[in-house]
Amino acid sequence: MENEALEEVFQSLGRVTIRRMFSGKGIYHDGLILALVVDGELLLKADEVSAPLFEEAGARRWVYSGKARKNPVRMPYWSVPDAAYDDPEEMATWVRLAYEAALRAPPGRSQRK
Repeated sequence: MENEALEEVFQSLGRVTIRRMFSGKGIYHDGLILALVVDGELLLKADEVSAPLFEEAGARRWVYSGKARKNPVRMPYWSVPDAAYDDPEEMATWVRLAYEAALRAPPGRSQRK
């Protein structure tokens, strides 16, 4: 996804920062990471509070299996429910849920500074 398209997806939050990460991108708002783009797919952050909502909406959890890992790792990022791409208000709801999950997450290395 192009940065302009990502900025449009997250416009309901205000300004976002997009940084290259490995082979994808990280999307940040107020210094917190709330989404990734991996292999061209947008993935939104979720946690124990919001993950059931993503699952009920038919979203898929991102599972990472690297070369050095024997077992796949279930990451806290979920695909965007399909209907959200056609409805800006619905997209804003999912984006808000991702930001709320980011607010609840314990501080990571980049947030401790």
